Amino acid sequence: MNKAFFIDRDGVIVVETDYLSHPDDVEIIPGTAEALQAIKAAGYLAIIVSNQSGVARGYYSESDVGLVNRRIAEVLAAQGAVIDAFYHCPHHPEFSGDCDCRKPEPGMLLTAAEDHQIDPAKSYMIGDKISDVEAGRNAGCAESVLIKTGHGINEATGDLKGITVADDFAAAVKMLLNKTK
Repeated sequence: MNKAFFIDRDGVIVVETDYLSHPDDVEIIPGTAEALQAIKAAGYLAIIVSNQSGVARGYYSESDVGLVNRRIAEVLAAQGAVIDAFYHCPHHPEFSGDCDCRKPEPGMLLTAAEDHQIDPAKSYMIGDKISDVEAGRNAGCAESVLIKTGHGINEATGDLKGITVADDFAAAVKMLLNKTK
């Protein structure tokens, strides 16, 4: 079985811009490529799991999501970093009804785990929302980390009920990899 880092996209590895839908607007957060290199060097897969409710809202298409993901992969590849797979949820309960893939539901993580023979119990989730942390917990991940970039600036406050918090993606990766040594 493989092990992975499940990673939210917007506000975690790319700068948060509400409803990112155009490849030219992709801006990688500093330190992301190096953190992804460390993930790969430690023997983990890097899997993006991203809620994309802009599809259900009619703001952009699933094809647009794919173009943005391809641009992210290109920019990171130029920096020597690799994303193994991208998964997204195009739903929103108010616009398309309930689903099992919109975080905090674990559907995207479980689908990725099946597709890539990943053991969630040996894997981690990093995101900028409490729903990301809950998705990791619901999927059975070893640990989930909330970071203080993107929406995490507002979510990483108050009583976090035992939630691990890091300043950014690179810090979360470093902390989690240090725990595995």
